[in-house]
Amino acid sequence: MTVGAGIAVQEDGSLAALGATVLTEVRDNVLVTPAAGGGMLDGAFLGVRSAPAGSRSVFPVGKLRDLRFMCTFRFKMWWMTQRMGSSGRDIPVETQFFIVEAADGAREEQSAVYTVFLPILEGSFRAVLQGNEDDELEICLESGDPAVESFEGTHLVYVGAGSDPFEVITNAVKAVERHLQTFSHREKKKMPDMLNWFGWCTWDAFYTDVTAQGVKEGLQSLEKGGAAPKFVIIDDGWQSVSMDPAGTACISDNAANFANRLYNIKENYKFQKNGRKGHREDDPANGLAHIVSEIKGKHELKYGVRLLVCCRIQYNKICGISDFSLLFSTKSRYVYVWHAITGYWGGVRPGSDGMEHYQSKIQYPVSSPGVHKNEPCAAFDSIAANGLGLVNPDKVFSFYNELHSYLASAGIDGVKVDVQNILESLGAGHGGRVLLTRKYQQALEASIARNFRNNDIISCMSHNTDNLYSSKRTVVVRASDDFWPRDPASHTIHIASVAYNTVFLGEFMQPDWDMFHSVHPMAEYHAAARAVGGCAIYVSDKPGNHDFDLLRKLVLPDGSILRAKLPGRPTRDCLFSDPARDGKSILKIWNLNTHSGVIGAFNCQGAGWCRAGKKNLIHDVQPGTITGAVRGRDVSRLPEVAGDGWNGDVIVYSHVAGEVTVLPKDAALPVTLKPREYEVFTVVPLKRLANGASFAPIGLIRMFNSGGAVTEVSYYDEAGLEVKVRGAGTVGAYSSARPKSVAVDSEVVDFSYDDGTGLVTLEVGVPERELYSWTVSIEY
Repeated sequence: MTVGAGIAVQEDGSLAALGATVLTEVRDNVLVTPAAGGGMLDGAFLGVRSAPAGSRSVFPVGKLRDLRFMCTFRFKMWWMTQRMGSSGRDIPVETQFFIVEAADGAREEQSAVYTVFLPILEGSFRAVLQGNEDDELEICLESGDPAVESFEGTHLVYVGAGSDPFEVITNAVKAVERHLQTFSHREKKKMPDMLNWFGWCTWDAFYTDVTAQGVKEGLQSLEKGGAAPKFVIIDDGWQSVSMDPAGTACISDNAANFANRLYNIKENYKFQKNGRKGHREDDPANGLAHIVSEIKGKHELKYGVRLLVCCRIQYNKICGISDFSLLFSTKSRYVYVWHAITGYWGGVRPGSDGMEHYQSKIQYPVSSPGVHKNEPCAAFDSIAANGLGLVNPDKVFSFYNELHSYLASAGIDGVKVDVQNILESLGAGHGGRVLLTRKYQQALEASIARNFRNNDIISCMSHNTDNLYSSKRTVVVRASDDFWPRDPASHTIHIASVAYNTVFLGEFMQPDWDMFHSVHPMAEYHAAARAVGGCAIYVSDKPGNHDFDLLRKLVLPDGSILRAKLPGRPTRDCLFSDPARDGKSILKIWNLNTHSGVIGAFNCQGAGWCRAGKKNLIHDVQPGTITGAVRGRDVSRLPEVAGDGWNGDVIVYSHVAGEVTVLPKDAALPVTLKPREYEVFTVVPLKRLANGASFAPIGLIRMFNSGGAVTEVSYYDEAGLEVKVRGAGTVGAYSSARPKSVAVDSEVVDFSYDDGTGLVTLEVGVPERELYSWTVSIEY
């Protein structure tokens, strides 16, 4: 047998992982090489022996039958989505992540072994997985340049195995990180602070018709309702772009003209002070800087808030039963702008005045056969027909640096960099897709580091492994296809796709769930998902079209959000079920707060990406009510926040139902959801106090992610404890015994206690300082 440290091709020709058979009839030319270093015991690389040269090759590995798998594959050039199956023929082309559940039959009691397959980069080549009609798992290897044909072929796919799927995936990505040394795991990257604040994006509000005045109106509209955005994305529509005289326009509803090219790095007339079409303002102070200065310096919010706690005014906060007029300055905003990785959709126009030194040339992109097979794309077809002005890779750092330094001088804090996967189609003549992508990524990240202080970049339309395995610094990535407000098929699909994509993407970056609308038939559904996603929360509402009651479940009065700590992922028992198509499964997404867990449960049934139709479709117009269960162990890393001596018991607070339930270890709470319904559960380890009572801090119970408000818990003697809570509103906790007294910042306050459920509630007011945590003291 050939052994790869727990991964073995056995004498009968099967591939085993920790004793569990994963593939059968493995081809004779398949090579297994143990992973070296880092203490990784259960991983190996798959490759092939004596492979013929070629710019694109396909190698069968072995047969997969009757084992559940989940994979993420590119259904579009730009984006991934999930697929579940049980045989090799179910594996779609362009699969970039693949995990199989198998049983270890060698043990007395069979236990699951999770085996992950990561197709990676080798030299100038990129590998992906696919299946064939004989149920064989195949490796597809391509360079993207007909002139690049030679490859080694020994390290094409990393395979790792273990008993905990999330640990296996993390360890596997870290093993590939050590092997390639071309990217960094998410845990090593610097998170931009904008993730922690409520935001607004101009895209759906204005599309490319956005203007400086429109930006001001959008911000003022949200501020008046008490939800002032602390970060803003000025999306597509601010740049200086136009079509070539002989170009063919491609303009679909609510989209850009993909035939346009960038002809100047500075803003267009709509973002110049007193700008006029056809006139360029040379004074930088009258460019983007004037609107950014106003966004950051002149919009100050004054509004009245009804405060509910009977306390007197103190040094660092305001509490009372009357209305106070509070000043919340919105000066400290983050302002991002959008640009494509190639400048604009059609690239940079060759020979444009002042841009000659970028040496851009028209190049015609060529799509990978796998991508083309999955779903045609009007944007790509337009770019392919009109060509793209590609900046010389040796000059691209100069391009990014000059663009970003201008933006930074105008007060811009960061960028959303879109259309990134287009580079894979432009590798011909540049050494292939991998080398071109890496050169652009290195230049982009170097420019971001030089010009923006907080690693302020959002990566978008970038779901290929060329990008992921070449990103050292970038840490925020859009996690799925867009929020499509007018496509009824898209909403449940969006939630499911982000959750499953995050199983893979979350190892590299913090997933961004995209904007949504606070006024929309599915607004609460989207809002709840973002509350458990660990992501930035931002809307793209039109001015005057807001649901502030909904936003108050997400946003605190100071503009901050209760962001969970990790990328939100499906619970372990959901990994291999299909919550969009099987008619029976609830999607549960778990995350972790500082002192609790959170689970979002969603009925996503009824719509999915159609393999035959090559698009998102509603396949069941009346999906049924489905039932599942929530358990404490659904939050995989809950023991990390539970503390020593925890016995596994939890309390569960249901946001929609408003109910508290005590769940002993391994007990289940039934969940029933109608079509497109959701519930959010705060899961808190139950603490046994020295006086015999049990206690669990829930947090701000009117917020979706209640437990995100709890910043600190201290148990100091038999008489009581302290909980620090950030924000304003109703604070909830579970106590098996009625407290004698409750105080907020040493001031005794009224509280309610429900003898039947053990729910303790009290009110806290709006603190005067940003990010302030109240000290809630409970005495027994």
